[in-house]
Amino acid sequence: MWFDLPIEVIPAIDVLGGEAVRLVRGDYNQVVERAGHPRDLADRWVRAGARRLHVVDLDGARTGRVDPALVAQVAAFGVPVQASGGIRSLADAHALLDAGADRVVVGTAAWPDPTRWLALGDAVVLAVDVLDGVVRTAGWTESAGLPLADALERAEGTRILVTAIDRDGTLTGPDVELVRAAAAGRRVIAAGGVRSPQDVFRLHDAGAEAVIAGRALLTSPPRAATDGAAPAPRRAAPDSS
Repeated sequence: MWFDLPIEVIPAIDVLGGEAVRLVRGDYNQVVERAGHPRDLADRWVRAGARRLHVVDLDGARTGRVDPALVAQVAAFGVPVQASGGIRSLADAHALLDAGADRVVVGTAAWPDPTRWLALGDAVVLAVDVLDGVVRTAGWTESAGLPLADALERAEGTRILVTAIDRDGTLTGPDVELVRAAAAGRRVIAAGGVRSPQDVFRLHDAGAEAVIAGRALLTSPPRAATDGAAPAPRRAAPDSS
């Protein structure tokens, strides 16, 4: 069902310490789902019918180092990949594109001035990660001091990925009004809080051209086209520290 909708649903493969995980609101201390090796999760989503994969290197987002090998592993399944995490220079972006990504998602290095990235054309997506109306960077750990409206203006005609940080990984529903504001005359991929295909339709009605889903796919996995339902992920153990 997820991958048969009229709007593209892009499964997120968030990678931390070599493992596919889901965080709550980007908090590295709140791992709520663990889904094994990123390669296996990519295979699961491709078999289920995903037309594109969204790979986030969470370690790279914090350290500022890209991992072309990770991108190559996922791109080997033959569907387009948009890669995120650790991109700080055009050389980083080209390293991931050369590894097989068809798009790179740039956040930290894009703000406050995304001008140099616009030369990549449709190969770049600008990440507009929003909390309380302000863009955040460095794996969402720092404020860019840039209001949403200013970021949208500076993005010009470049495709943007708008994430409602306070909804991400919570399964509480998307911030439809945030997406509606961002999508006015712009190409927008929406993320954060998606629970169901119904939420996808709501975001489509708000103007999104595509939706990223993460935890919702893990808790209610789509049926694989070849061999039945995908195995359920294991939940993370409570943090006792």
